[in-house]
Amino acid sequence: MDDLITLEGVIENVTHQNTENGFTVFEFSSGGEYITATGILSRVFIGEKYTFCGRWETHSVYGKQFRVDSAVGSVPETAEEMFSFLASGIIKGVGEKTAHKIIAMFGDRSFEIIENEPSRLAKINGISLGKAVQISQQFAKLNAERTEIISLEKLGLNTNEAMRVFKKFGGRSSGIVERNPYQLCNSDVGIDFERADSIASGFSTRPSDEYRFTEGTIYIVRQNIYRNGHTCIPRKKLVRTCMDYLGCSEDDAEINIDRAVENKRLVADKVFAKEMIFLPEMYEAERGAAEQLIFISRYAGKSFDDIDEQIRSSEVLGGVVYNDLQRRAVRTAVEKGILILTGGPGTGKTTTIRGILRVFEALGLEVALAAPTGRAAKRMTELTGKEAVTIHRLLEVEWDEEDRPVFKRNKRNPLTAQAVIVDELSMVDSRLFYDLLDALPIGCRLIMVGDSDQLPPVGAGNVLHDMIGSQRLPVIELNEVFRQAMESMIITNAHAIVAGEMPDLSRSDKDFFFINRQYPEAACETVCELCFERLPKAYNYSAFDDIQVLCPSKKGETGTGNINKLLQAKLNPAAKGKKEHVFGTRTFRIGDKLMQTKNNYNIEWKSDEREGQGIFNGDIGILEEIDENELVLKVRFDDRLASIPFECSADLDFAYAVTVHKSQGSEFNAVVIPVTGISPYLQYRNLLYTAVTRAKKLIILVGRADTIGKMVNNNKKQSRYSALKYYIMLGDKS
Repeated sequence: MDDLITLEGVIENVTHQNTENGFTVFEFSSGGEYITATGILSRVFIGEKYTFCGRWETHSVYGKQFRVDSAVGSVPETAEEMFSFLASGIIKGVGEKTAHKIIAMFGDRSFEIIENEPSRLAKINGISLGKAVQISQQFAKLNAERTEIISLEKLGLNTNEAMRVFKKFGGRSSGIVERNPYQLCNSDVGIDFERADSIASGFSTRPSDEYRFTEGTIYIVRQNIYRNGHTCIPRKKLVRTCMDYLGCSEDDAEINIDRAVENKRLVADKVFAKEMIFLPEMYEAERGAAEQLIFISRYAGKSFDDIDEQIRSSEVLGGVVYNDLQRRAVRTAVEKGILILTGGPGTGKTTTIRGILRVFEALGLEVALAAPTGRAAKRMTELTGKEAVTIHRLLEVEWDEEDRPVFKRNKRNPLTAQAVIVDELSMVDSRLFYDLLDALPIGCRLIMVGDSDQLPPVGAGNVLHDMIGSQRLPVIELNEVFRQAMESMIITNAHAIVAGEMPDLSRSDKDFFFINRQYPEAACETVCELCFERLPKAYNYSAFDDIQVLCPSKKGETGTGNINKLLQAKLNPAAKGKKEHVFGTRTFRIGDKLMQTKNNYNIEWKSDEREGQGIFNGDIGILEEIDENELVLKVRFDDRLASIPFECSADLDFAYAVTVHKSQGSEFNAVVIPVTGISPYLQYRNLLYTAVTRAKKLIILVGRADTIGKMVNNNKKQSRYSALKYYIMLGDKS
């Protein structure tokens, strides 16, 4: 059933097709048999002949189906095939009756007549000359698209790639690819350089080396930014990488970098006396963010005579007494207008945020609260009692034709808020940070809260570290752990880890436990036991709502891929009558714990009180329904029931276990972490610290003490090239 096979057939019915990404559910006839199939196809038409390559699968409801990996179509040739195409309704104004009339009059020449002699259609009763011209124009448009897709496939692209290229370049697609296939790897169509190289190798005449070297150079810079988190790369390092990766000489590498800079596709600038190479958008983000920060620091602050009285009033209302650093943080937020508030768990960041918020509101300021992810925003709402939103939502995001974010709020249409408080700033990348600063009105205060010892953002940049490192902006680091917090071993051990000290693994009477398991297989077995039986029995915790497994990696025996598979089998096994939805290598079934891995502001949801749109990267929910009629998965995220189209299944993943990176900004009642079988590249301190600080009430480490020791002792944080620190220091001198 898993073998790749080839079938030839004719499209008989199209149940569903998403024209954006090509996901299609259809039926085709082959050898006298009707076959239900799914796959990524270009626009398909009833009556067209295809050669399909794919695999048989068994659906839990619909039984045997054919999953298409690739498809090559051919234009209808016979009158019967042309009738099926025209009768499908794909051309406006042509139904079954009109199709029958056209075929009856012109037979096998019907397509030729429609395309080249539309006036002859007007001889058919019911078709005016104007309608004939419209039919011809629609047919020409569809035919051009089909022809272009076929041409791209002949150049070596698969159907999915051809769809993406056509969406980007339209009718020019095949010419662009034939002239310079390397352009594809830098054009938002998701084709990497190796694939472009492979496509080029199939051409009878290979494209110019100049194209290969230029596009390859830009591709290397782009990969360093979007895969490794850098915002720039040293020119010398880029030269060496180009020589190794592209097989070019040093002179060629230098020439191609200069050419890309001259054509403004790359930017070169001196950063701390070292020449760095940027993509233009990253240069704009870091330089622009630095300029905005300096501007805010100079013009957003204001003194108030009664600030001490306001702080005392805030203490009374909150039922707290601030320490000196907390009181200084509130004063700085008001008088300086900009503040970076940092500190570890238990040091009073939340209390300080509440104090700043109360004082701002007492001064009559309109305050907006924001965080990078939906879960972080929800947590901020719970902690402050005031609604917080994602930064994307605050900036009123929209999406362009390339599925890239475009913000309605910017310097031409700024926010109305007079103060903005942003939590979990360590998660914010350089580009989003610049977009946020760009939308602040003149005089708006900016309070940025984050833990500088946590992991850097998934995206490019090192915003929080760079701002603190510049020593040009007001920073308050809360470092006093409150007595109540010290009663928690989670907090005590978190601070030990940050200090480079081994956490206490011997206690069994608090909230921090270690279970010794030397080998990954044994650790996985124990993790499953904890989630399935031991923790629910001992603490009445739900494996779905309270317990979260955090893994350093997706890969390996103790990675999320394997542990999710094991936990799904334990917690939500297959059962007769339980619906399933297969997408690629994943089988989602009713009751599964899932995570949304990408912001999608178009997904509709409903709750008991309201309706809305948008689910966000990091949202965790339970799959409640698989609707085969509407072709949607219904997933409950807290109180919101979201309807996710089948074609968006790629943005869902199992969430019994998630990576530490994905858990940033979230808290869970109980956290279980496997600490054996971890790649040496992931054995570092701030990853362990970030994982430990995700637990509210209980944490269990399962694995090897020596692995924990290696992580504690490795303080070599992920090295990132960035320039925000330099530009802040440069701007402060001007």
